[in-house]
Amino acid sequence: MAKAASKNSKVKDAKAAADAKNWTKVVRAVRSPKTGAYTFKEAIIHKDKVQEYINQK
Repeated sequence: MAKAASKNSKVKDAKAAADAKNWTKVVRAVRSPKTGAYTFKEAIIHKDKVQEYINQK
């Protein structure tokens, strides 16, 4: 039998929950000049600045 969901597990601040939807996790593949292998850079970026992050070198 499954446990009932607790009322405390829900988000208490609706404004903070709505603002969290504006952030995105971006993963870029970056090639190492020394070895030629790819490494991955992760960042959490505001959705309006994703293209700027991807286009930077």
